[in-house]
Amino acid sequence: MIVTVTPNTCLDRTLVVPEFTINKTIRAGNWAIGMGGKAADASWILGEYGLPSIALGFKAGITGLQMEQMLQSRRVQTDFTEVDGETRLNTVIVMEDGSGQSTFSVSSLIVRPTHIHDLETRYESILEQADCVVIGGTLPAGVSDELFFKLIARARKRQIPVIFDASGSALRKGLEAKPTLVKPNRDELEEFTGRRLNSLTDIHLAGKEIQAVYGCSVVVTLGGDGTLAVLPERDWLIPVLPVDVVSTAGAGDGMLAGMAAALSSGRPMEEGLRLGSAMAGAVCMQLATADCRKADIEALSSKVQLVPFA
Repeated sequence: MIVTVTPNTCLDRTLVVPEFTINKTIRAGNWAIGMGGKAADASWILGEYGLPSIALGFKAGITGLQMEQMLQSRRVQTDFTEVDGETRLNTVIVMEDGSGQSTFSVSSLIVRPTHIHDLETRYESILEQADCVVIGGTLPAGVSDELFFKLIARARKRQIPVIFDASGSALRKGLEAKPTLVKPNRDELEEFTGRRLNSLTDIHLAGKEIQAVYGCSVVVTLGGDGTLAVLPERDWLIPVLPVDVVSTAGAGDGMLAGMAAALSSGRPMEEGLRLGSAMAGAVCMQLATADCRKADIEALSSKVQLVPFA
């Protein structure tokens, strides 16, 4: 069973607008509600594909209830810890002309020490069923990076593969627990290394450095430049798939889902890269964050290319 842990749960409301101007009422031409929070996104995508998972994390309020019910509608098992405040409701602005998009994020969960203990207890119990763990996203206000370290370390102690996706100090602390795989994007990798990464060679070198220090695989999602994977036996460049992009929100989480599918069943990581790339492409074809269609995933799978990178 795949277990996903999302401390800072959220939903994304996406609005498609013709322009964005201060001090003016802007009328959206289209809108959608989608899942948010990296690990929960992975469960959402896996559910559409027909693979089971159990989703944990903190949730609160009406938004938290809606988030949980959405996951359950895709047959995702849930075991969230109820906290104070409200699960985040982010706003994604997508320009009608395809020129770009931005996300407005809020921090609205209120997590107390008793809540953290409850999550850790639920997690420890569910690990008995876990074949792979996906952990990621941001942390609510007042929750230490130490939480990521503890969750990763407990799974690795049981020799359960862990996929980790975070940024900043949380990424650095989580890496100390030696996850199986980390999935930064270019910006997150630059922040981690403290230097500009101007070429694929620079990105590859940074990935190799992380692999050497922490012993993990590194999969770097690069938007329109595809994905660069630093694996134990071979490194790969996966070109971006030719799809009509509606929104890129949650596309990187397709890679989390694909890699989890492979690692949970003991299949080669290369299979995870293929499936994850197809999932990411399918996500880009939908307006709602991390949304996708199984038929699109299956159609795209045969189009994924893995190009050796040396």
